[in-house]
Amino acid sequence: MKIIVIGAGAWGTALAVSAARNPLGHRVVLWARDGAQAANIHDTRENARYLPGIPLPRELHVRGGDVQGLLDAVSAAELLVVATPVAGLRPALALLQGVEVPAAWLCKGFEPAQDPGAAHPFGLMPHEIQRQVAPGLRAGALSGPSFAQEVARGQPTALVAASRHAEVRQALVDAFHGPTLRVYGNDDLVGVEVGGAVKNVLAIATGLADGLNLGLNARAALITRGLAEMARLGLALGGRQESFMGLSGLGDLVLTATGDLSRNRKVGLLLAEGKTLQDAVQSLGHVAEGVYSARTVLQRARHLGVEMPITECMVALLAGELKPVEAVAALMGRDPKGELL
Repeated sequence: MKIIVIGAGAWGTALAVSAARNPLGHRVVLWARDGAQAANIHDTRENARYLPGIPLPRELHVRGGDVQGLLDAVSAAELLVVATPVAGLRPALALLQGVEVPAAWLCKGFEPAQDPGAAHPFGLMPHEIQRQVAPGLRAGALSGPSFAQEVARGQPTALVAASRHAEVRQALVDAFHGPTLRVYGNDDLVGVEVGGAVKNVLAIATGLADGLNLGLNARAALITRGLAEMARLGLALGGRQESFMGLSGLGDLVLTATGDLSRNRKVGLLLAEGKTLQDAVQSLGHVAEGVYSARTVLQRARHLGVEMPITECMVALLAGELKPVEAVAALMGRDPKGELL
């Protein structure tokens, strides 16, 4: 299969490496927006900025530069994978709107609101962006519990290929399923995307609790009640309950909330130390999507009448309206209620 991965960050690079190593012998191109970055990665056979220490297989070709060059490369592809952050998805899909081959995005989160005066003045999920920008594109998402470093090292990982189009799901399975990477299909694109977006916010909360040394009981409670919040929002947006017990729901939440490689968890840990949000984000060197999508998650929830108390406290914390200990007190001070409500 001819595969192009657009975006040479950590996750895009890791999946390109994985596909290039696949025994089926895929022809994989990793496309970097910056031509100089592409040349450096090609020459050194390492993405030192985003995935240091991981040698690129010789089967992986690295390209970059002008838009026309990208479009020329896309014309020969059989699968396109967009590996930009959520903020870069709209312009990327605008370039690909006339493409006829299957496409998928890797980003997890909500786009910042575009226009406060619009009919829907809140941020959109990736599939909603695609519906606006490239409605004819047969596309979906590749998601699930995965750290880029572990995938690039060939450590066992399971992902979910989500799309309403069976051919997109199959193309993703064919491209990435291999000896160390399992890919499962799911036609519930909404549920998969909600799980991937909301878990980032909940991971900040869990990192905060761990940073405050609140104990393992508190961590388990936050993960469990966070999963309930995620499912409530997902069902209201049109997702299916079973998706939230799968790889992109419970699986990704557990990984992001407890894994030491999680950037969102790290934000919570740093806030617990007394760091400002600006200092915490700058120290990461990479995007922590939960910081940018928390407010939009809450906006969508309020618009639908969905209660999300953990998310609400995280939004107040990130906005500087609550201190870490105050956020915990606010959650623990809520009135009792039934578990399944």
